[in-house]
Amino acid sequence: MSQVQSSSDHSTRLYTILVYSENIAGVLNQITAVFTRRQVNIESLNVSASSTPGVHKYTITCYCTLEMVKMLKSQIEKRIDVLQARYFVDEDIFLHETSLLKISTPAMLANPEVCHIVRHHGARIVEVNPTYAAIEKTGRTEEILSLYDALSALGVVLQFARSGRICITRGTREQLDDYLAEREATRKAQHEG
Repeated sequence: MSQVQSSSDHSTRLYTILVYSENIAGVLNQITAVFTRRQVNIESLNVSASSTPGVHKYTITCYCTLEMVKMLKSQIEKRIDVLQARYFVDEDIFLHETSLLKISTPAMLANPEVCHIVRHHGARIVEVNPTYAAIEKTGRTEEILSLYDALSALGVVLQFARSGRICITRGTREQLDDYLAEREATRKAQHEG
């Protein structure tokens, strides 16, 4: 479990919950139902294969108290197909998001400030045609929103999409692998004894 330094369990902050499960239909519904029952809004959700073969990783962010995130973790782990759930604060993980912005090509050509903002934010233009330019920006949420706000203030944004968060822990190994190895050792010991 994450070591969260907090003076109170009642202050609300952003938590990232990593859930690992076997790739079985209906698990996502079971997980989101835990949030619905507790009336906690999911800010972002990303589901992908993990580094452990046959295991999927759900990356969920939500604002809640430490007490609530502990309860959510506990309730999620009670789902039969969930292998493990852990929660983290941003300092405990490496995180990233990706975004795409579509901006007006005529407006971009008419205002040199647009290209300056794109370069200043470390974004890249991935396509340009006479109607629009597509811009990709990866990084932390704040960096992506800063680019969006700067371009939006110029009135050139036609569309904007942002992925859910992806993250890895700061440890050297996938914590799920250690958990599964312990579980297998316990299972073998019980069969032998």
